Amino acid sequence: MQAMKNSDRYRQLKEEGMSDKEIRANFDEKTKMRVFTWNGDKDTVMSPWDSLRYYKHFLNTGMVSIEPQTGHIKVYVGGINYKHFKFDNAKLGRRQVGSTFKPFVYASAMKDSELSPCFEISNTPVTFEDYDNWTPKNSNKAREGEMVSLKWALANSVNFVSAALMKDYTTPQSVINLAKQMGITTPMPAVPSICLGTADLSVIEMAAAMATFANKGVHKEPIFITKICDNKGMVLEVFNTKSNSALDEETAYLVLELMKGVVDSGTGARLRYKYGLRSTIAGKTGTTDNNSDGWFIGINPKLATAVWVGGELRSIHFRSTAFGQGASMALPIYGLFMQKCEQNPKLDFYRGDFDRPPSLEIDIDCSNYVQEIQEGTVSEEYSKDW
Repeated sequence: MQAMKNSDRYRQLKEEGMSDKEIRANFDEKTKMRVFTWNGDKDTVMSPWDSLRYYKHFLNTGMVSIEPQTGHIKVYVGGINYKHFKFDNAKLGRRQVGSTFKPFVYASAMKDSELSPCFEISNTPVTFEDYDNWTPKNSNKAREGEMVSLKWALANSVNFVSAALMKDYTTPQSVINLAKQMGITTPMPAVPSICLGTADLSVIEMAAAMATFANKGVHKEPIFITKICDNKGMVLEVFNTKSNSALDEETAYLVLELMKGVVDSGTGARLRYKYGLRSTIAGKTGTTDNNSDGWFIGINPKLATAVWVGGELRSIHFRSTAFGQGASMALPIYGLFMQKCEQNPKLDFYRGDFDRPPSLEIDIDCSNYVQEIQEGTVSEEYSKDW
């Protein structure tokens, strides 16, 4: 009923003085109309009520790509078809972000408690006694009960570890403060559940915040227009973006190393084996309750991208995580986009790696860490300040 009341047809009939009962009857009358299809607009006959149901079957999307060093918006997609779907899902839409929020949790914990990517935490349940004994669950049983590195945990989006970081190594308010410094503008409640991405955020603020990692911890406010010229080319106005230091360079780099594991061996691995991408990518998938929202974050040293896919209403969702997860819904959009970027010689797409901070001496190869533990020679640098 709410969808009917939000329609232009309803508002027009209401202005003509029709009652809700009369309008509902009108919506049941079949009429000629032209509807959107993936093969172009098609003429058909159906009732306005059926057309509302028809349009609810389409998955919507929002996508934003930002150049981290300048804040310049390179790609902005608000929806799948402006003529039929005018809502801007990139900026106006706010949807639950799921596990794409976890890099902020890891960054906050690594900053507050001086943890390294190879620091190990027990992959066991964590209970928040002050919040009705809330105990999050993992999405699968992989390595439950074992000690796992932060790198492996983020690559496989382990909820137990995110919860442990929130409870023992940082705080909800610290995570929120960091996220705000990095470009998240939407208010968020300071509760433990944000460690699993319960916040509703926009695509553009997620892209801008994730770009901060690639810009060595310096946040650049997204900018659409850099200058305005008249018809003779004379510059009338120049616009510069605002910036602020949000995170130390070392932590920003280490989080990117964690996120590279998502693409190279974790939930985003299909970018390598299915889409054949070869450039440097730090990524993160995200899936929400009932498979209503699918997200993917992809960060190249010169381009940070956020993609969201979901139904118009949260009640519209896939029945299984196999289809509804971010790796199935949002990642393919990023994969096809990056294929075009890598294959287009005119773009001169950057294929280098993220710049390692000169002051960073820590070994980020966790296989070395395991070997040193077995030999009893592990250095304090893995859990101390770098």
